[in-house]
Amino acid sequence: MNSPTLLCIDDLPQALELRKATLESQGYSVKLASSGYDAIKMLEEASVAAVLLEYKQEGMDAEAVACHLKRRFPSVPIILLSAYCEMPERILWLVDDYVMKSELPERLLPIIERVHKRLGERGQRSEAAA
Repeated sequence: MNSPTLLCIDDLPQALELRKATLESQGYSVKLASSGYDAIKMLEEASVAAVLLEYKQEGMDAEAVACHLKRRFPSVPIILLSAYCEMPERILWLVDDYVMKSELPERLLPIIERVHKRLGERGQRSEAAA
Protein backbone atom coordinates (compact mmCIF):
# COMPACT_ATOMS: atom_id res chain seq x y z
CA MET A 1 0.00 0.00 0.00
CA ASN A 2 1.31 3.47 -0.89
CA SER A 3 1.76 5.95 1.90
CA PRO A 4 -0.84 8.73 1.97
CA THR A 5 0.29 12.03 0.48
CA LEU A 6 -0.24 15.20 2.49
CA LEU A 7 0.00 18.74 1.16
CA CYS A 8 1.42 21.30 3.61
CA ILE A 9 0.78 24.98 2.91
CA ASP A 10 2.83 27.61 4.74
CA ASP A 11 4.73 30.71 3.65
CA LEU A 12 7.59 29.95 6.06
CA PRO A 13 10.11 27.54 4.48
CA GLN A 14 11.51 26.45 7.86
CA ALA A 15 8.05 25.48 9.12
CA LEU A 16 7.38 23.51 5.94
CA GLU A 17 10.66 21.62 6.16
CA LEU A 18 10.12 20.77 9.83
CA ARG A 19 6.57 19.57 9.18
CA LYS A 20 7.79 17.53 6.20
CA ALA A 21 10.52 15.82 8.24
CA THR A 22 8.07 15.02 11.05
CA LEU A 23 5.41 13.61 8.74
CA GLU A 24 7.85 11.63 6.59
CA SER A 25 9.27 10.05 9.75
CA GLN A 26 5.72 8.76 10.36
CA GLY A 27 5.50 7.21 6.88
CA TYR A 28 3.67 9.93 4.97
CA SER A 29 4.60 11.35 1.59
CA VAL A 30 4.63 15.14 1.78
CA LYS A 31 4.21 17.86 -0.83
CA LEU A 32 5.03 21.45 0.08
CA ALA A 33 3.40 24.65 -1.11
CA SER A 34 4.61 28.09 -0.08
CA SER A 35 1.32 29.79 -0.98
CA GLY A 36 -2.34 29.08 -1.55
CA TYR A 37 -1.85 29.70 -5.25
CA ASP A 38 0.89 27.05 -5.43
CA ALA A 39 -1.26 24.60 -3.48
CA ILE A 40 -4.24 25.01 -5.80
CA LYS A 41 -2.01 24.42 -8.83
CA MET A 42 -0.54 21.29 -7.21
CA LEU A 43 -3.99 19.89 -6.41
CA GLU A 44 -5.07 20.38 -10.00
CA GLU A 45 -2.17 18.13 -11.04
CA ALA A 46 -2.28 15.41 -8.35
CA SER A 47 -4.55 14.27 -5.53
CA VAL A 48 -3.64 14.22 -1.83
CA ALA A 49 -5.11 12.53 1.23
CA ALA A 50 -5.32 15.78 3.21
CA VAL A 51 -4.19 19.41 3.29
CA LEU A 52 -2.42 20.97 6.28
CA LEU A 53 -3.11 24.69 6.01
CA GLU A 54 -1.30 27.37 8.00
CA TYR A 55 -3.73 30.07 9.13
CA LYS A 56 -1.46 33.14 9.03
CA GLN A 57 0.02 33.64 5.56
CA GLU A 58 1.03 36.37 3.17
CA GLY A 59 -0.89 36.72 -0.07
CA MET A 60 -3.94 34.48 -0.34
CA ASP A 61 -5.09 34.03 3.26
CA ALA A 62 -6.12 30.71 4.79
CA GLU A 63 -9.83 31.49 4.61
CA ALA A 64 -9.61 32.17 0.86
CA VAL A 65 -7.53 29.02 0.32
CA ALA A 66 -9.92 26.84 2.35
CA CYS A 67 -12.96 28.29 0.57
CA HIS A 68 -11.42 27.62 -2.85
CA LEU A 69 -10.31 24.10 -1.91
CA LYS A 70 -13.74 23.15 -0.52
CA ARG A 71 -15.43 24.42 -3.67
CA ARG A 72 -12.95 22.82 -6.10
CA PHE A 73 -11.87 19.69 -4.16
CA PRO A 74 -14.69 19.00 -1.67
CA SER A 75 -13.51 15.50 -0.73
CA VAL A 76 -10.02 16.64 0.35
CA PRO A 77 -9.92 17.17 4.13
CA ILE A 78 -8.36 20.40 5.38
CA ILE A 79 -6.62 20.58 8.74
CA LEU A 80 -5.99 24.14 9.87
CA LEU A 81 -2.80 24.89 11.82
CA SER A 82 -2.38 28.05 13.87
CA ALA A 83 -0.59 29.61 16.81
CA TYR A 84 -3.84 31.41 17.69
CA CYS A 85 -6.04 29.74 20.29
CA GLU A 86 -9.23 31.32 18.96
CA MET A 87 -10.24 31.25 15.33
CA PRO A 88 -13.04 33.05 13.47
CA GLU A 89 -16.13 30.82 13.19
CA ARG A 90 -16.31 31.36 9.44
CA ILE A 91 -13.00 29.57 8.82
CA LEU A 92 -13.80 26.75 11.23
CA TRP A 93 -16.84 25.94 9.07
CA LEU A 94 -14.52 25.50 6.07
CA VAL A 95 -12.02 23.10 7.62
CA ASP A 96 -12.30 19.53 8.87
CA ASP A 97 -10.20 20.07 11.98
CA TYR A 98 -8.03 22.63 13.74
CA VAL A 99 -4.74 22.14 15.59
CA MET A 100 -2.80 24.70 17.58
CA LYS A 101 0.89 24.71 16.74
CA SER A 102 1.75 24.23 20.41
CA GLU A 103 0.06 20.81 20.12
CA LEU A 104 2.10 19.69 17.10
CA PRO A 105 2.80 16.87 16.34
CA GLU A 106 1.06 15.09 19.25
CA ARG A 107 -2.45 16.13 18.28
CA LEU A 108 -1.89 16.42 14.54
CA LEU A 109 -0.80 12.83 13.87
CA PRO A 110 -3.96 11.20 15.35
CA ILE A 111 -6.13 13.64 13.37
CA ILE A 112 -4.37 12.73 10.12
CA GLU A 113 -4.80 9.03 10.91
CA ARG A 114 -8.51 9.53 11.63
CA VAL A 115 -9.02 11.49 8.39
CA HIS A 116 -7.11 8.87 6.39
CA LYS A 117 -9.14 6.04 7.94
CA ARG A 118 -12.40 7.86 7.22
CA LEU A 119 -11.39 8.32 3.57
CA GLY A 120 -10.51 4.62 3.31
CA GLU A 121 -13.92 3.68 4.70
CA ARG A 122 -15.65 5.99 2.20
CA GLY A 123 -13.71 4.36 -0.65
CA GLN A 124 -14.67 0.87 0.52
CA ARG A 125 -18.35 1.85 0.72
CA SER A 126 -18.19 3.32 -2.80
CA GLU A 127 -16.57 0.14 -4.18
CA ALA A 128 -19.19 -2.05 -2.46
CA ALA A 129 -22.01 0.00 -3.95
CA ALA A 130 -20.60 -0.31 -7.48
